[in-house]
Amino acid sequence: MSKVLVTGFGAYAEETENPSGTIAWRLNGRRAGGHEICGVLLPVDTVEVRDALAAAILEKDHEVVVVTGVAPGRTAPALERIAVNVRDFPIPDIGGRIPIDEPVDAEGPAAYLNSLPIKAILQGWRDAGIPGYVSNTAGTYLCNQTAYLAHHLSHARAARVGLIHLPTVPTRAAQFESPLPSMPVDQIEEAVLLAISIAAGHEGPDLRLGGGAIS
Repeated sequence: MSKVLVTGFGAYAEETENPSGTIAWRLNGRRAGGHEICGVLLPVDTVEVRDALAAAILEKDHEVVVVTGVAPGRTAPALERIAVNVRDFPIPDIGGRIPIDEPVDAEGPAAYLNSLPIKAILQGWRDAGIPGYVSNTAGTYLCNQTAYLAHHLSHARAARVGLIHLPTVPTRAAQFESPLPSMPVDQIEEAVLLAISIAAGHEGPDLRLGGGAIS
Protein backbone atom coordinates (compact mmCIF):
# COMPACT_ATOMS: atom_id res chain seq x y z
CA MET A 1 0.00 0.00 0.00
CA SER A 2 1.44 3.34 -1.02
CA LYS A 3 1.57 6.19 1.48
CA VAL A 4 0.55 9.78 0.83
CA LEU A 5 1.50 12.81 2.93
CA VAL A 6 -0.93 15.74 2.88
CA THR A 7 0.08 18.95 4.62
CA GLY A 8 -2.03 21.94 5.58
CA PHE A 9 -1.50 25.12 7.59
CA GLY A 10 -2.96 26.52 10.75
CA ALA A 11 -4.36 30.00 11.30
CA TYR A 12 -2.35 33.11 10.41
CA ALA A 13 -3.05 36.83 10.17
CA GLU A 14 -6.78 37.14 9.45
CA GLU A 15 -7.06 33.61 8.08
CA THR A 16 -8.58 32.00 11.17
CA GLU A 17 -10.51 29.47 9.07
CA ASN A 18 -7.73 27.88 7.06
CA PRO A 19 -9.31 25.12 4.97
CA SER A 20 -5.94 23.53 4.25
CA GLY A 21 -5.48 22.67 7.92
CA THR A 22 -9.04 21.38 8.13
CA ILE A 23 -8.48 19.13 5.12
CA ALA A 24 -5.19 17.74 6.47
CA TRP A 25 -6.92 16.95 9.76
CA ARG A 26 -9.94 15.36 8.07
CA LEU A 27 -7.86 13.18 5.74
CA ASN A 28 -5.38 11.94 8.34
CA GLY A 29 -5.74 8.18 8.66
CA ARG A 30 -8.08 7.89 5.68
CA ARG A 31 -7.55 5.75 2.61
CA ALA A 32 -8.08 6.73 -1.00
CA GLY A 33 -8.10 3.98 -3.60
CA GLY A 34 -6.05 1.77 -1.32
CA HIS A 35 -3.57 4.54 -0.49
CA GLU A 36 -2.92 5.40 3.15
CA ILE A 37 -3.09 9.12 3.93
CA CYS A 38 -1.12 10.92 6.63
CA GLY A 39 -2.34 14.45 7.27
CA VAL A 40 -0.02 16.93 8.99
CA LEU A 41 -0.65 20.48 10.18
CA LEU A 42 2.30 22.82 9.62
CA PRO A 43 2.99 26.19 11.28
CA VAL A 44 2.85 29.36 9.20
CA ASP A 45 6.40 30.06 10.35
CA THR A 46 9.25 30.46 7.89
CA VAL A 47 11.80 29.05 10.36
CA GLU A 48 9.88 26.22 12.01
CA VAL A 49 8.18 24.89 8.90
CA ARG A 50 11.30 23.17 7.56
CA ASP A 51 11.85 20.99 10.65
CA ALA A 52 8.16 20.21 10.94
CA LEU A 53 7.97 19.18 7.29
CA ALA A 54 11.22 17.20 7.43
CA ALA A 55 9.94 15.24 10.43
CA ALA A 56 6.73 14.39 8.58
CA ILE A 57 8.58 13.31 5.43
CA LEU A 58 11.10 11.20 7.32
CA GLU A 59 8.45 9.52 9.46
CA LYS A 60 7.21 7.32 6.63
CA ASP A 61 8.34 6.50 3.13
CA HIS A 62 5.70 8.55 1.31
CA GLU A 63 5.35 8.05 -2.40
CA VAL A 64 3.26 11.18 -2.85
CA VAL A 65 3.47 14.50 -1.01
CA VAL A 66 0.63 16.99 -1.49
CA VAL A 67 1.14 20.43 0.05
CA THR A 68 -2.04 22.46 0.44
CA GLY A 69 -2.56 26.06 1.47
CA VAL A 70 -5.30 28.67 1.30
CA ALA A 71 -5.02 31.54 -1.19
CA PRO A 72 -7.90 33.97 -0.60
CA GLY A 73 -9.12 35.27 -3.93
CA ARG A 74 -8.51 32.06 -5.86
CA THR A 75 -11.67 31.03 -7.69
CA ALA A 76 -11.11 27.28 -7.37
CA PRO A 77 -8.43 24.74 -6.35
CA ALA A 78 -5.25 25.50 -8.28
CA LEU A 79 -2.54 23.02 -9.22
CA GLU A 80 0.68 24.99 -8.93
CA ARG A 81 3.10 24.20 -11.74
CA ILE A 82 6.27 25.48 -10.03
CA ALA A 83 7.83 26.29 -6.65
CA VAL A 84 10.61 28.89 -6.71
CA ASN A 85 13.61 29.34 -4.43
CA VAL A 86 12.46 32.73 -3.14
CA ARG A 87 10.95 34.02 0.10
CA ASP A 88 9.53 37.50 -0.38
CA PHE A 89 6.69 37.80 2.13
CA PRO A 90 3.89 40.35 1.62
CA ILE A 91 2.76 39.84 5.24
CA PRO A 92 4.54 38.53 8.36
CA ASP A 93 4.47 34.89 9.36
CA ILE A 94 3.14 34.04 12.81
CA GLY A 95 6.56 34.83 14.29
CA GLY A 96 6.48 38.35 12.84
CA ARG A 97 9.15 37.63 10.21
CA ILE A 98 9.07 39.22 6.76
CA PRO A 99 11.94 37.85 4.67
CA ILE A 100 12.53 39.86 1.50
CA ASP A 101 14.29 38.39 -1.54
CA GLU A 102 15.81 35.56 0.50
CA PRO A 103 16.25 32.00 -0.77
CA VAL A 104 14.30 29.07 0.60
CA ASP A 105 17.54 27.09 0.46
CA ALA A 106 20.80 28.89 -0.32
CA GLU A 107 22.25 25.80 -2.01
CA GLY A 108 19.12 24.60 -3.77
CA PRO A 109 18.12 24.95 -7.43
CA ALA A 110 16.21 27.98 -8.67
CA ALA A 111 12.93 26.09 -8.83
CA TYR A 112 11.19 22.73 -8.79
CA LEU A 113 8.42 21.69 -11.17
CA ASN A 114 5.34 20.03 -9.73
CA SER A 115 5.84 16.29 -10.23
CA LEU A 116 2.21 15.34 -9.62
CA PRO A 117 0.28 14.41 -12.80
CA ILE A 118 -1.39 17.82 -12.77
CA LYS A 119 -3.20 17.46 -16.09
CA ALA A 120 -4.59 14.05 -15.12
CA ILE A 121 -5.80 15.59 -11.86
CA LEU A 122 -7.33 18.51 -13.74
CA GLN A 123 -9.19 16.10 -16.02
CA GLY A 124 -10.32 14.10 -13.00
CA TRP A 125 -11.74 17.24 -11.42
CA ARG A 126 -13.56 18.14 -14.63
CA ASP A 127 -15.04 14.67 -14.92
CA ALA A 128 -16.27 14.92 -11.32
CA GLY A 129 -17.76 18.38 -11.84
CA ILE A 130 -15.18 20.06 -9.60
CA PRO A 131 -13.82 23.42 -10.82
CA GLY A 132 -10.04 23.77 -10.87
CA TYR A 133 -7.13 25.00 -12.95
CA VAL A 134 -3.36 25.00 -13.42
CA SER A 135 -1.56 28.03 -11.95
CA ASN A 136 1.88 29.17 -13.05
CA THR A 137 2.75 31.11 -9.90
CA ALA A 138 2.55 29.90 -6.32
CA GLY A 139 3.46 33.30 -4.91
CA THR A 140 6.42 33.84 -2.59
CA TYR A 141 4.88 33.18 0.82
CA LEU A 142 4.79 30.06 3.01
CA CYS A 143 2.91 27.86 0.54
CA ASN A 144 5.60 28.31 -2.09
CA GLN A 145 8.34 27.87 0.53
CA THR A 146 6.81 24.65 1.81
CA ALA A 147 6.25 23.23 -1.66
CA TYR A 148 9.88 23.99 -2.53
CA LEU A 149 11.06 22.32 0.69
CA ALA A 150 8.85 19.30 0.06
CA HIS A 151 10.54 18.81 -3.32
CA HIS A 152 13.98 19.41 -1.83
CA LEU A 153 13.51 17.05 1.10
CA SER A 154 11.89 14.33 -1.03
CA HIS A 155 14.28 14.58 -3.97
CA ALA A 156 16.29 11.46 -3.10
CA ARG A 157 13.09 9.45 -2.60
CA ALA A 158 11.76 10.12 -6.10
CA ALA A 159 8.36 10.93 -4.60
CA ARG A 160 5.68 12.78 -6.53
CA VAL A 161 5.37 16.24 -4.96
CA GLY A 162 3.18 19.24 -5.61
CA LEU A 163 1.21 22.16 -4.22
CA ILE A 164 -2.52 22.75 -4.44
CA HIS A 165 -3.73 26.21 -3.54
CA LEU A 166 -7.27 26.27 -2.15
CA PRO A 167 -9.95 28.97 -2.22
CA THR A 168 -11.29 30.28 1.04
CA VAL A 169 -14.52 29.03 2.63
CA PRO A 170 -17.83 30.94 2.40
CA THR A 171 -17.87 32.11 6.03
CA ARG A 172 -14.48 33.77 5.55
CA ALA A 173 -15.33 35.16 2.10
CA ALA A 174 -18.42 36.82 3.53
CA GLN A 175 -16.28 38.96 5.84
CA PHE A 176 -15.05 41.11 2.94
CA GLU A 177 -16.93 44.16 1.65
CA SER A 178 -16.69 42.65 -1.80
CA PRO A 179 -17.08 38.92 -1.08
CA LEU A 180 -14.26 36.74 -2.36
CA PRO A 181 -14.73 33.57 -4.41
CA SER A 182 -15.19 30.61 -2.09
CA MET A 183 -15.91 26.90 -1.96
CA PRO A 184 -17.51 24.77 0.78
CA VAL A 185 -14.96 22.80 2.76
CA ASP A 186 -16.64 19.49 1.83
CA GLN A 187 -16.09 20.19 -1.88
CA ILE A 188 -12.50 21.26 -1.21
CA GLU A 189 -11.97 17.97 0.61
CA GLU A 190 -13.44 16.07 -2.35
CA ALA A 191 -11.03 17.87 -4.71
CA VAL A 192 -7.96 17.10 -2.60
CA LEU A 193 -9.02 13.48 -2.06
CA LEU A 194 -9.49 12.98 -5.79
CA ALA A 195 -6.12 14.60 -6.50
CA ILE A 196 -4.49 12.19 -4.05
CA SER A 197 -6.15 9.17 -5.65
CA ILE A 198 -5.08 10.20 -9.14
CA ALA A 199 -1.54 11.18 -8.12
CA ALA A 200 -0.95 7.90 -6.30
CA GLY A 201 -2.45 5.69 -8.98
CA HIS A 202 -1.40 7.41 -12.22
CA GLU A 203 1.05 5.53 -14.41
CA GLY A 204 3.08 6.73 -17.36
CA PRO A 205 3.39 10.31 -18.62
CA ASP A 206 0.91 13.01 -17.67
CA LEU A 207 -2.03 13.75 -19.96
CA ARG A 208 -1.56 16.22 -22.81
CA LEU A 209 -4.29 18.63 -21.79
CA GLY A 210 -4.33 22.38 -22.28
CA GLY A 211 -3.73 24.37 -19.12
CA GLY A 212 -1.30 27.11 -20.08
CA ALA A 213 -1.74 30.87 -19.86
CA ILE A 214 -0.59 33.94 -21.82
CA SER A 215 0.28 35.80 -18.61
